[in-house]
Amino acid sequence: MHGNKGYDNLSVRRYLRRRGIAARIARLGRDSSARLGRHRWVVERTLGWLLSYKRLALRYDRTAVTITVLARLAIPLICARRLPANYRNVV
Repeated sequence: MHGNKGYDNLSVRRYLRRRGIAARIARLGRDSSARLGRHRWVVERTLGWLLSYKRLALRYDRTAVTITVLARLAIPLICARRLPANYRNVV
């Protein structure tokens, strides 16, 4: 897990350690969180793509099943948009 300085506290570090999760968390006053940016950007970009679908962003349907289905529908649409134009018309 990569985290910025907001996650730098002992309880978070213990929680992650107990679960066997390796963490890179910038320390307050010592480390720069700039090095974590390239890893966090991928996650934030992906969430941004998913939340561009209003039904997922606003959660009109509050059941986990409905949200999961909507996410599973959104992911292929996102991937199709990311394909180069010359691959989209091949079927």
